[in-house]
Amino acid sequence: MSLINLRNLGITLSSPLFSGLYLTVNAGDRIGIVAANGRGKSTLLKCIAGTLDASEGEITRSRGLTIGMVEQNVPSALMQATFRDAVLQALPADRIDSESWRADVALEGMEVPEDLRERPLVALSGGWQRLALIARACVTEPDVLVLDEPTNHLDLAKIALLEDWLNALPCDMPVILSSHDRAFLDAVTNRTLFLRPENSQTFSLPYSKARAALDETDAADARRYDRDMKTADQLRRQAAKLKNIGINSGSDLLVVKTKQLKERAEKLEDAARPAHLERPAGAIRLASRGTHARVLVTLEDIAVTAPDGTLLFRTGKQFICQGDRIVLLGRNGAGKTRLVTMLRQAMSEPSAAIAGIRATPTLILGYGDQSLADLDDRQTPHGAIIHRFDIGDQKARSLLAGIGITVEMQARPVGALSGGQKARLGLLVLRLREPNFYLLDEPTNHLDIDGQEALEGELMAHQASCLLVSHDRSFVRAVGTRFWVIDRKKLIEVEGPEEFFAASRN
Repeated sequence: MSLINLRNLGITLSSPLFSGLYLTVNAGDRIGIVAANGRGKSTLLKCIAGTLDASEGEITRSRGLTIGMVEQNVPSALMQATFRDAVLQALPADRIDSESWRADVALEGMEVPEDLRERPLVALSGGWQRLALIARACVTEPDVLVLDEPTNHLDLAKIALLEDWLNALPCDMPVILSSHDRAFLDAVTNRTLFLRPENSQTFSLPYSKARAALDETDAADARRYDRDMKTADQLRRQAAKLKNIGINSGSDLLVVKTKQLKERAEKLEDAARPAHLERPAGAIRLASRGTHARVLVTLEDIAVTAPDGTLLFRTGKQFICQGDRIVLLGRNGAGKTRLVTMLRQAMSEPSAAIAGIRATPTLILGYGDQSLADLDDRQTPHGAIIHRFDIGDQKARSLLAGIGITVEMQARPVGALSGGQKARLGLLVLRLREPNFYLLDEPTNHLDIDGQEALEGELMAHQASCLLVSHDRSFVRAVGTRFWVIDRKKLIEVEGPEEFFAASRN
């Protein structure tokens, strides 16, 4: 049953975000929308929800259809409300007293602990705020659920909770969502829309299978275009030869034949369409300075403690060797960030030695955290580069343009950049430091799928040595060569991450 129809839909801002888009939403569809940062995903979702008008085309919805929309940010007016009240206020005012039980059902479905339900949203983590927005959308029992980047700020346990919750919805309820989390898309979608400025592609497949089908389609288009261009070129060469023969012989028949060949060539060229070339959001490059040391870091069974001194876990004796890409896994609060902080201090401030942590003297640290705290929001991107590295004005501007920050953006404050642009700027700063060891805390936060894959490729191509923390299962699977898990106050090494991923669902 068709519930929503998009016909020839397009949005143009300074340039077309998308155009000529056709999409039908049927009962039971779970549609994932995939595109690079800033390419129109949120805009399209707002059009579907009816909060934004498209530049061209039309959207028709079934009579009486209700849509629950979950945007990326919590409205400021809700921040002082408690978790429960924020959900309750989504109901019409005249139904709040009689149907308050709906909020309790939604909170139970999201497994919100009792002690969090009466806390204001401003005092909760970004992950719980995200779940509050989803609960608000669902408490009204919409016919269609629209989610914009629903896994933002969620840890693995909450992502697993959201996956299970979405998969437990009535099977005929459509869900339309955008996400850069490849594993999440595979777990909850059955259709994928690759949103493009022209010729967007839809496949009745979850992300990974749809991506393979898209690559095949693009490759076939490229082969067809090359073939048509070669054929057109051959026709033009034949026409040129016949023209010369016709002129020398005075044959009217050859003149007619020459005209026919040229017309065939022109028709082929007019009909041929180049294969889609994705305009990159900005290149990601890393550097890896050499070192002769085989063992970069040694941990001598150090105790990792909370700020109040409570023991979180002991590391045992561990070695980080050149070429290791170690993924540190553990539930929230297990002590991952505390260990990363201790390692950073020991590596970047040798004078402030931490007992039990030894780093080789030739180690050069490249550190990146998920909040991008190393970037000053008041500084310009140009200033962030030129004041740290002796590379000259022109090279700084060229490097920034290469990561997708235009000359105009280079003069704006860093705080005005998008999350994806800030992430690329942070990775450029890491590259210019030329480290031989990377310490990365949620490095794929804010990166679109192309950026995630580019970062994966760079880490593997340079055989970079690193220790990283990530909730991105696809990234962890692609990059990790060793896996450390914090379990029962001990740091243990395991063969792979799958057992930990499965345990996160429990």
